[in-house]
Amino acid sequence: MVFTIWVLLPTIGIGGYLYTSAVDQYASYVGFAVRKEDAPSAVEILGGIADISSSSSSDTDILFKFIKGHQMIRNVDAKLGLRRLYHMPTDPVFGLEADASQEELERYWNRMVQVLYDRNTGLIELRVNAFSSRDAQKVARAIVAESTEMINDLSAIAREDSTRYARVELDRALVRLKRARQALTTFRARTQIIDPSADTQGRMSLLTSLQAQLASALIDLDLLRRTARGSDPRIIQGERRVEVIQARIDEERGRFGNGQETNNHNYSRLLSDYEALAVDQEFAEKSYLSALANYDAATADAQRQSRYLATYIPPTLAEEAEYPRRLLLLLLATGGLVLSWMIAVLVYYSVRDRR
Repeated sequence: MVFTIWVLLPTIGIGGYLYTSAVDQYASYVGFAVRKEDAPSAVEILGGIADISSSSSSDTDILFKFIKGHQMIRNVDAKLGLRRLYHMPTDPVFGLEADASQEELERYWNRMVQVLYDRNTGLIELRVNAFSSRDAQKVARAIVAESTEMINDLSAIAREDSTRYARVELDRALVRLKRARQALTTFRARTQIIDPSADTQGRMSLLTSLQAQLASALIDLDLLRRTARGSDPRIIQGERRVEVIQARIDEERGRFGNGQETNNHNYSRLLSDYEALAVDQEFAEKSYLSALANYDAATADAQRQSRYLATYIPPTLAEEAEYPRRLLLLLLATGGLVLSWMIAVLVYYSVRDRR
């Protein structure tokens, strides 16, 4: 009697539920791995030391946790409506309540979505169960889509980290170059001189020409004095010419000394200021070109490194229901009931014998 109540009746009840109320479940299988492509540089190609393709175990670990995490569940739920998809009023044991909480949904997700991860090979395989083959495949596809997006985000973050410092240096060099050019522009606007070096060269050429004219005028004047009288108008005109040229020479020489000043600075000081500004601009330009080259190199290296999700088993569409495995569940339940009954019997006889 006890055996019937303890074992037979529960077994009949469990079997009746499994074969009459439990709804068939279909499984969709999918397999993928995270791959990382490192396009080799020219030196690596010649040396033959490049690792063209390799799996990233750390990225796969992150993906494994992501698939089982609440963010994946929220994203898939927002796309497909998991509570509606898994709600089965006729099967409360294997179905999901329509008003299930987020925590209940996460526990149910881990029952219906099984994740197998081989750390040695870096391969991930999923088995997604649902009450129709189409729903199982839709959930599997949604998981693959969310995983691909997450891997793309990881690649974007890696590229951003690779180029961040190079871009900061480039921005700093650009600011320095702008300031140097602005300082030089302000100097030119204040002094009304584009290039003091070129202006100085022009003035030196003018001074050299005046000195040549002065020498020629002096020679002509000496020749006139030897052949003409002192009251000759040509001598007077020659002396005036010499005086005018000498005055012009003195004026031009005064521009290079302390004679003439421009905006409270003599010409030598202006030339010194211009050279200092020109050196600052040249240094800023070289720094900018160097920072730009470093940024281009960092960007190229980041572009050569890319992560992607390689799907070697696309989401399958089941033709036959695999779950629940009714006979296996019934045998396990029967075995558990029989075992518990035997333990209860042993305990009963043990206590009775001690009395």
